[in-house]
Amino acid sequence: MAQFGDYQLAIYLAGLEGIVPEWPVDFATLEQRAEAAMPRSLLTYVQGGCGDELTQRRNASAFAHWGMVPRMMVDSAQRDLSADLFGTRLASPLFMAPIGVTGLCTSDSHGDLAAARAAAETGVPLCASTLANDPLEDVIADGGDTPALFQLYTPRDRELAASLVRRAEAAGCRAIVVTLDTWVTGWRPRDLNTANFPQLRGHVLANYFSDPVFRRLLARPPEEDRRAAVMTWAATFGQVLTWDDLPWLRSLTELPIVLKGLCHPDDARRAIDGGADAVYVSNHGGRQANGGIAAIDLLPDVAAAVAGRVPVWFDGGVRSGTDIVKAVALGADLVGVGRPYSYGLALGGAAGCAHVLKCLLAEADLLMAVNGWPTLAAVREAGARRVEG
Repeated sequence: MAQFGDYQLAIYLAGLEGIVPEWPVDFATLEQRAEAAMPRSLLTYVQGGCGDELTQRRNASAFAHWGMVPRMMVDSAQRDLSADLFGTRLASPLFMAPIGVTGLCTSDSHGDLAAARAAAETGVPLCASTLANDPLEDVIADGGDTPALFQLYTPRDRELAASLVRRAEAAGCRAIVVTLDTWVTGWRPRDLNTANFPQLRGHVLANYFSDPVFRRLLARPPEEDRRAAVMTWAATFGQVLTWDDLPWLRSLTELPIVLKGLCHPDDARRAIDGGADAVYVSNHGGRQANGGIAAIDLLPDVAAAVAGRVPVWFDGGVRSGTDIVKAVALGADLVGVGRPYSYGLALGGAAGCAHVLKCLLAEADLLMAVNGWPTLAAVREAGARRVEG
């Protein structure tokens, strides 16, 4: 039976023929290469966070103060990393978290399609963002048989919100992921210092410009008056959501609804009571609010509050396969990765992105093999401990 860790053997065997990996297998080198390859304005947006970026740095560094204890004399020759997505069995708990400038990450500005093709190759689901350079129907189609998700930035116009959800449902998405913390953009000095906001320049708005409800809001179509269309987008983006809106969100679709951005146990419990089908622990990678706690440190309390009533999803600072395993140990059912796959897209399009995902899964798989955890259930049973230093 093939295992994710076999990717390591494939690399070593290729080395016997004098072939080394085209793209790095570790995050530090991957980031370094991507920094040299990406346009400065895009790199600033992808790497930037809120304020002095303390929360963003904490998200990544906090994994270091969680440690796991291996178990020996366990048969872990075969590992099962499979996870559940609302009744569909996935090969692993990994998914690609939504990123609003994915479309810009490839040289042809079709990064959303490339990410979907990487999903098709690896079986790692893509959570497609509302902000995209290609219509969601095209993105989902390029994902093939790999389950896809749609992340919703809820617009102020309810008809437009309903239209976007209907389109995602018709395209075959398996769930609607509602981002809760981005009705206004946080204070991002890197972008402010260069006065660069991609959406106001007309980027990643294909889902709006292709939407029949949005187009009815325009005096002239985007093809004839792009600036007016962009300004209409700016006027409609960002609905403040409250708990009173949850029944309305629930009424839009029969698909599972995942609430993204829940960091407090009480919010998680209230979400479930209101009909949410999954709780998504995330602080938006530290891009929206500074001065917070690392997402991985918030995960255990939320998972304990949920107590298995619904799945717990997580993202924030994941840079390695080891991080994925730690997140599972602390209560995550599915784990999202962000920047690493963006860098893979920038360096090698769909193939580069797939390489990054394969490396993450190989490391996670081999860690489980060496530490005596043949299943994700064994990882959860092992748990993780806070360590000093």
